[in-house]
Amino acid sequence: MSKKEKIEELQDGVESQEPIVEGQEPAESQETQEAPENPEDEVETLKERIAELEDKNLRMMAEFDNYRRRTNKEKLDLMATAGERIFKDMLPLVDDFERALASINGANGDNGDALLNGVQLIYNKFVAFLAANDVHAIETEGVDFNTDEHEAVTTFAAGEDQKGKVIDCTQKGYKLGDKVIRFAKVVVGE
Repeated sequence: MSKKEKIEELQDGVESQEPIVEGQEPAESQETQEAPENPEDEVETLKERIAELEDKNLRMMAEFDNYRRRTNKEKLDLMATAGERIFKDMLPLVDDFERALASINGANGDNGDALLNGVQLIYNKFVAFLAANDVHAIETEGVDFNTDEHEAVTTFAAGEDQKGKVIDCTQKGYKLGDKVIRFAKVVVGE
């Protein structure tokens, strides 16, 4: 008999005992009250008990193995998307940079060129940082509308060749790995 089986047997024995009240004689155990008449019955009872404990042990081991696998999977998922909230909160900054670049391109003068170059440099570094952390923009230009990546803001009457395709993107969408962290807001042709 292994240590674990002995411990379980002792625990079962402790659980089955009736509490002793002060001033009261302890009740006789069931084993002494129901002693088998012959040794063959006792052996058979013990074999059944062993089979029951082995089954219980196997079930506990399987349950623990399932628990271990589930927690390992949860940890891997958590590590894979740990930075999701941070990157999601950074995306409006990328949008602001893109708007700044668009407005600077419309400005005239030498001062505008220097400002444009500075903002462009910061924007490029920021986009490179996102790419290094596996955050990338969702493709929208000329692709079929996909509800897994795109959010339709509105539809627009277009020719047959543009039906069901993305015509315009009002806000870029981004993925962290394969998980969408922000859906692309698009105009869809109908």
